[in-house]
Amino acid sequence: MSGKTVLIVDDEPAIREMIAVALEMADYQCLEAGDACEAHALIIDRQPDIILLDWMLPGTSGIELARRLKKEETTANIPIIMLTAKVEEDNKIRGLEVGADDYITKPFSPRELVARLKAVLRRATPLGIDDPIEVDGLALDPASHRVTANDSPLNIGPTEYRLLQFFMTHQERVYTRSQLLDQVWGGNVYVEERTVDVHIRRLRKALGERHDYLIQTVRGAGYRFSAKPV
Repeated sequence: MSGKTVLIVDDEPAIREMIAVALEMADYQCLEAGDACEAHALIIDRQPDIILLDWMLPGTSGIELARRLKKEETTANIPIIMLTAKVEEDNKIRGLEVGADDYITKPFSPRELVARLKAVLRRATPLGIDDPIEVDGLALDPASHRVTANDSPLNIGPTEYRLLQFFMTHQERVYTRSQLLDQVWGGNVYVEERTVDVHIRRLRKALGERHDYLIQTVRGAGYRFSAKPV
């Protein structure tokens, strides 16, 4: 895990320095930016492995930058952890809706931050996950972040992509909603279990009639990815 590059985006130099010291002690390389414009330029130029992004930034807010990064193909796959002093539920949900991978509220300990960082990076690059996977004409290519059905590209949102990637690498096993939250969302306690149902529904819709049978509902238990009929 060492050697990964972290971009710290915060308008307070003291906070950036505190985070950088903690991360460098844990063997991470750090880049720093004080606003969204500087951050965006660094992201395009240096392609960090993960971004720590403060919610409150001068000018363009952290949430707007996160939304922009998740829409651009070249930056959509870079994990984002939002940093904020705000604890209101709607802000947490907004952060996750635009594609943030985790959320940490100030003040936080350096140890907690490093632990969260490691967990998000581990989810972003699980073992063996870079190999293309194909099931009954449905293909997922992690290198290009593309999903195709019989060679035709499918339009899949970032959360649905992560859900499909997890399912395709963990076939024939039933997962509860709680397990899926842990594995795909990272166990963020403020994401309700019914959120899983919403994204399962979106994923099935994106897969279309040809492949939606792969995502199977197991009554009273959860969901399973299987090419075998129920």
